Amino acid sequence: MPGDSTQRFSSRVSDYVRYRPGYPPGVVPVLADECGLTPESVVADVGSGTGLLSELFLRNGNRVYGVEPNREMREAGEQLLAAYPNFFSVDGRAEETTLGDESVDFVTAGQAFHWFDPAGARREFARILRPGGWVVVIWNDRSTTGSPLLEEYERLLLEYGTDYKEVSARYAEESSLAALFGPSAPSRKTFGNEQVFDLDGLRGRLASSSYAPQPGHPKHAPMTAELEAIFRRHERGGRVVVTYDTKVFYGRLAF
Repeated sequence: MPGDSTQRFSSRVSDYVRYRPGYPPGVVPVLADECGLTPESVVADVGSGTGLLSELFLRNGNRVYGVEPNREMREAGEQLLAAYPNFFSVDGRAEETTLGDESVDFVTAGQAFHWFDPAGARREFARILRPGGWVVVIWNDRSTTGSPLLEEYERLLLEYGTDYKEVSARYAEESSLAALFGPSAPSRKTFGNEQVFDLDGLRGRLASSSYAPQPGHPKHAPMTAELEAIFRRHERGGRVVVTYDTKVFYGRLAF
């Protein structure tokens, strides 16, 4: 995939902060029951972006190191999470976090996981995890079927997205999880998730995606017009619902 993936969202930060889905609070009890997560656990949230996943653990009382290579995303996360004294922003990446050896109990990765080099991340996570530590990979998988709205939105992305097919294929490559975790497959839980948008919100959700053509691109105007037409066909009371499966993979690295 061309270009530096760490810079794909530099011009989309404000839309990302406002319009990307968060993560269900039910994730924390699962990790407490299955992995022994407590408020005293130290978490490295790698590819932390604007802090959506970090905040889930900060609310649980955890010390969180948000590791993010993109300056604009990192600064947005620092602003969003400024009220949490146990959040520490780190300029680093999955393959080189800059954190100390055996310094954390959990490594988490949210929506950014599909941009990692799994082999490099595996080496780095093994280095920074304490013995018995856990790796947790979470992402929101947008529904592409189940309603006319969802199906038409998917067709919109396929027609107008600059590299949507390549990006969506990376999400589907669960083989990258095997490269990260090793021969022992991670456990998995799935949660339902949704967002309710007015027209401005749906525009912002689309604009937050790295494959959405931006103003000045020849596909931007027709894509925007078609998005508005989709909204008009399917809105109820001025709102539409976009649904997701929040997929949670968790396990220890096996060697």
